[in-house]
Amino acid sequence: MNTGAAPAFFEGSCLCGGVRYEVRSRIRAVSHCHCSMCRKAHGAAFATYGSVPTGDFVVKAGDGLVRSRGSSPGVTRTFCSGCGSPLTWHSIHGDAAAWISFSLGTLDTPFTPSKQRHVHLESAPSWHGIGEAAPG
Repeated sequence: MNTGAAPAFFEGSCLCGGVRYEVRSRIRAVSHCHCSMCRKAHGAAFATYGSVPTGDFVVKAGDGLVRSRGSSPGVTRTFCSGCGSPLTWHSIHGDAAAWISFSLGTLDTPFTPSKQRHVHLESAPSWHGIGEAAPG
């Protein structure tokens, strides 16, 4: 019987499929980050992340392809060395140290967030109008 409950876990992968992961809890704190580091890491106007407790994000395949890079003091980003897909970011500071944020665009399991937020809007590029209708 399908109760409509969220799956026990979510699955995701990088563009080339070399890195596969599981998320073993409810995805929380869905954020669209407009900071310059996220924009450059994703090559887009913003990066969209979901956050879970660090132990609930588990790489199941391709661990040898995962590379990390410090992007600011105390923050580490991971990506697939095969295709360049951004995977996660993690901070060692304060309450954030208990959480890992992963790129929602890499999810393979359908997911609809109950809430979303935009952060670091002061860094948003002038060429991107948040919420503006597309011309034509």
